[in-house]
Amino acid sequence: MDVRHLPEEPSSSDDGLKLKNRLNESRSPYVRGHMNNPVAWQMWGPEAIRLAKESNRLIFISIGYAACHWCHVMERESFENAEVAAILNSSFIPIKIDREERPDVDRIYMNYVQATTGSGGWPLNVFITPDLEPIFGGTYWPGPGSTMAVGEHVGFVGILQKIREVWKNQQQRCLDSAKEITIQLREFAQDGNISRREGAEPDGLDLELLDEAYEHFAAKYDETYPGFPQGAPKFPTPTNLSFLLKLSQYPSAVTDVIGAKECTSAKDMVLSILNAMNKGGIHDQIGNGFARYSVTRDWSLPHFEKMLYDQAQLLPVYLDAYLLTKDADHLSAVHDIATYLITPPMQSATGGFFSAEDADSLYRSTDKEKREGAFYVWTLKEFQTVLGDRDADILARYYNVKDEGNVSPEHDAHDELINQNVLAISSDPESLAKEFALSVEEVRKILTQGRAKLLEYRNKERPRPALDDKIVVSWNGLAIGALARTSAVLSSDAEKSNLYLEAAEKAAAFIKKELYDTTSHTIKRVYREGPGTVPGFADDFAYLISGLIDLYEATFNDAYLQWADDLQKSQIDMFWDKEQFGFFSTSENQADLIMRLKDGMDNAEPGTNGVSARNLDRLGALLEDEDYIKKARDTASAFEAEIMQHPFLFAGMMDAVVVGKLGTRHSVITGEGEKVEQWLQRYRSKPTCLGTISRIGKEQGKWLKERNSLVKTMDAEKEGVMVCEKGACRDDLELGMGSMENAIEEVSNR
Repeated sequence: MDVRHLPEEPSSSDDGLKLKNRLNESRSPYVRGHMNNPVAWQMWGPEAIRLAKESNRLIFISIGYAACHWCHVMERESFENAEVAAILNSSFIPIKIDREERPDVDRIYMNYVQATTGSGGWPLNVFITPDLEPIFGGTYWPGPGSTMAVGEHVGFVGILQKIREVWKNQQQRCLDSAKEITIQLREFAQDGNISRREGAEPDGLDLELLDEAYEHFAAKYDETYPGFPQGAPKFPTPTNLSFLLKLSQYPSAVTDVIGAKECTSAKDMVLSILNAMNKGGIHDQIGNGFARYSVTRDWSLPHFEKMLYDQAQLLPVYLDAYLLTKDADHLSAVHDIATYLITPPMQSATGGFFSAEDADSLYRSTDKEKREGAFYVWTLKEFQTVLGDRDADILARYYNVKDEGNVSPEHDAHDELINQNVLAISSDPESLAKEFALSVEEVRKILTQGRAKLLEYRNKERPRPALDDKIVVSWNGLAIGALARTSAVLSSDAEKSNLYLEAAEKAAAFIKKELYDTTSHTIKRVYREGPGTVPGFADDFAYLISGLIDLYEATFNDAYLQWADDLQKSQIDMFWDKEQFGFFSTSENQADLIMRLKDGMDNAEPGTNGVSARNLDRLGALLEDEDYIKKARDTASAFEAEIMQHPFLFAGMMDAVVVGKLGTRHSVITGEGEKVEQWLQRYRSKPTCLGTISRIGKEQGKWLKERNSLVKTMDAEKEGVMVCEKGACRDDLELGMGSMENAIEEVSNR
């Protein structure tokens, strides 16, 4: 529906309904942040839906998250405005939703906005009927007095007035349109429901799909400013980076299909992207961690929010890059991200990982208004004050700090970054040594000491951005897995390895204690000041299972593998589509939705079904469970039509494609001794790929031996490495180091 050309007539509510803001009932920091708005926000749920039906009002839903910059802009311009509030309160049922608490609601209406406008984002604002069917939506709309409300930009007040009038005067047209839109939306959102319709047999997913996906990324790659796409904005998309790195690590049959040169090219693209990000403004050069994405093509200017899910996905990608190259910069990034995860404010004292840090903050504690990036940006004058003139010159050259600032006005819509600099590495110690007539060692010392001084100043003088202190199970699962594997790989650095493992285990223990029902083997999605009421979605199960498998492979503690097995059974019971296969995102009894979707494609987070297929393959190998292996194949085949059309959208499903053709191997370490310890160390030094690993001993692996019939027959006290595949095992522990290396290479690739 195009509201821009509808007539504007004054209107007032005559239904007698008076609403009050109810957001103090929420635990979400994002939702609670709006509880003092003059808008009479309601909570999403049966009561608000009932109010809409009884009053015959349209529902206005506004979806965002705590770290979202433009969400804050729209709140200041519109939701704190009396004129906007008066219209919303008298004519609509306004509802605030945290996208991280209800990703299911967000995804349905995001699909609608993307289908009708060609783009999406947050805040997500949609008008829906009392039957929850959408009639009009968009993202940010300029509020009263906004400088953005010019030209083709329709102001929010104008949109509200026109929607109100068309509902009043042309209600049946609205209802008919909404029903038609919903039918189209269901057709638009048929991912995972087409390929196996009416019992159709799968055609099979071939290895050539990996080549097609690679060719897409190669065509979209920006060689000038490494990343995807060739323009702006640029997102890290860790799932895509991980896929491209794996191409050179998959079994040789994959290399035969894609080509050795192309596999090397894929790896080189990723390494260049990781280097550019590591040096860019998207990386917090003074503190730790990475922002969500870059506004600019060259990674220089981020949207400054830091999300847990980005750190948790980038960590294993940088880890694999380090294992492939032994590059100290990649290792530095690994420790940088891991440190950000396990230290305040991101990890709670009780163990769980918080969700995000805000993009906006006060520049000084005496300021009244928050600004985007205020915590992270610097003036040249501040550099000189903190560092002294000589060191300020050196660090300014190193971090591209300029007197007039380094942010282009075109990227500063609200004049918040005038004369400010986002730090990005633009030089190196060797060049600086020549320029300033110093030794390289002196320059490195100045850079190290200067960074420490800037960090100390920032922590002391700048109010830290607000923290979204929700603990979301799915994102915690990603972080648990990333830290567990990092700990195992970097075991030679005992101190840091122990810190990373302790943090992962502490988070897992927190979830098990606070959000897991040991009787039903189900989970709640969110914890904040106690467990939330929203049940876990399919992605909560998938990401947590994945993290627990990684935690098991880092510790060989059966309890983690058993918990993953229990959760996998529950995920199948609650979300499995018995007719067309694959996993729905929501359970069958979710009453406040107009449709059930399947999450197949990768976005900022990996596709749930891709992660689930990989979990099923890993558990199937570890437990010798044919039902799990079959469900992994069925999960991939549920998306066969979509994958064959656009394989690059399903990079996270490519492991399942490879395993479906080539299988996977489960290595079982038995007994104790120097040879198995050397084997394990070498195994862990390889980048992640397809193989799985377990360990049994005299007092180790009791549950696994009962669950896996092949493992049960092994001599747990004999030093060895049994490699199991297709129901049979062989001892693969060789005496010669060369033979051992070849065996490990083969096993880790499979």
